[in-house]
Amino acid sequence: MTDSPWRELLRPPHLAPLAMLSLGIGLYAFNTFLVATALPSAVLEIGGVALIAWASTLFLVSAIVAGAGGATLKARLGARSALLLGGGAFLAGTLACGLAPSMPVLLLGRALQGAGEGCVAAISYALIPALFPARLVPKVFAVEAVVWALAGLAGPVVGGALTEALSWRAAFLVNAPLGLLFLALVLATVPRALADSGAPAPLARLAALAAGILLIAASSLAGHPGGAALLVAAGAAVLVALVAFDARTASPLFPRHGFNPATALGAGLLVVLLMPVAHSFGIIHLTLALQRGWGFTPTLAGAFFALGPLAWSGAMFLVANLRHQAVPALGIRLGPPALLLGLAGQLAATAAGAPWAMLPFLLATGASFGIGWAFLSIAVMNAAEPEDRDRAAGLVPTVQSAGYAIGAALTGLAASVAGLDGHDPTGLPPAFALVTACGLVPAALASWIALRRRDWPTQAQAR
Repeated sequence: MTDSPWRELLRPPHLAPLAMLSLGIGLYAFNTFLVATALPSAVLEIGGVALIAWASTLFLVSAIVAGAGGATLKARLGARSALLLGGGAFLAGTLACGLAPSMPVLLLGRALQGAGEGCVAAISYALIPALFPARLVPKVFAVEAVVWALAGLAGPVVGGALTEALSWRAAFLVNAPLGLLFLALVLATVPRALADSGAPAPLARLAALAAGILLIAASSLAGHPGGAALLVAAGAAVLVALVAFDARTASPLFPRHGFNPATALGAGLLVVLLMPVAHSFGIIHLTLALQRGWGFTPTLAGAFFALGPLAWSGAMFLVANLRHQAVPALGIRLGPPALLLGLAGQLAATAAGAPWAMLPFLLATGASFGIGWAFLSIAVMNAAEPEDRDRAAGLVPTVQSAGYAIGAALTGLAASVAGLDGHDPTGLPPAFALVTACGLVPAALASWIALRRRDWPTQAQAR
């Protein structure tokens, strides 16, 4: 009797590579949200409260830029060396954060953490088909999607517990032994490969990518809706121009037709971008609305927030064990509509003043990612031309992070227009409803893109 795919993954020779990839990807998600509970204590000790938002912004921007350049770095250095470089940058950033005497040093550490983890996550996704046999690849993508969701949940929980029990420095320094373990696993599991000197690094295009994301992110600091809107428009214009220029170069950052909705590759990446944008409108101010608008305790509000990652993980494990041929295509098609339904239900519950009625819809928004995200990752990778496979696979976590970064900026703009500032508890629920309503637009667009295609992969193609 042969082992089940899940049991096979948990035994040699697959266990160590799975642990290495899961640790690299999990640290990315964990550190994206760690600052939510550690930073308030940090600024009380070292100052810099005016810069607190940039601890998240610089991490995400650095991760997006490094992720976009991950395929180029892998080609020039080889996967092993590139992962060691990324892991080393993350470790250096961790030490800078944990030992920071001032906020500027902490921000430098966050930028290094983001650059290291963006590179690691992009290359990790690209390595999955190389380190595992084809029959296990869908299971590995499912595992990594669950790791992402659970690590994102653990970030604020573990960060808060360590900050409360020890100090905010411990919350950052807990990454140091994990980073060392990751480097050891890379040395043990990733074979040496010949590097291809190839074309020069596209530094100007990476700088333009950083500038576009930073312009959008800076909109949250504009202080006026008109100024914020101008920054968002300027950032979007830079990104659109970058994609158009990149498509005409001999050594592109992005896979060919990467954002053309007429292709399966472009449609898949647009769904990967739009779903996090839409999700941001429903979750960024959720705990604030529950606590200030309806008097929930922090613990209860946190439990509401946790429903999304838990539903994501549960749905992912459920669909990963279904063997019907139609499951991958169905999961990809139904994910965005489930998100649209979840946001619409959350909006209705908020407008009715019934926060407990949000529960099933928060579960729906989490499950919307779980039912199709792994299949969507595989579809994006398989839809790319052979020479673009590494770029396409590595672009999935990069585009996902870009979606959340853009979504956070747009949510901040919507909150500014709606007057969602937490000062007026009675006006907070209707303001939160208005912000949530804005998420229906990108969710509806993602649903249209996902539903109109008829060539999403079957179970056999996903294998």
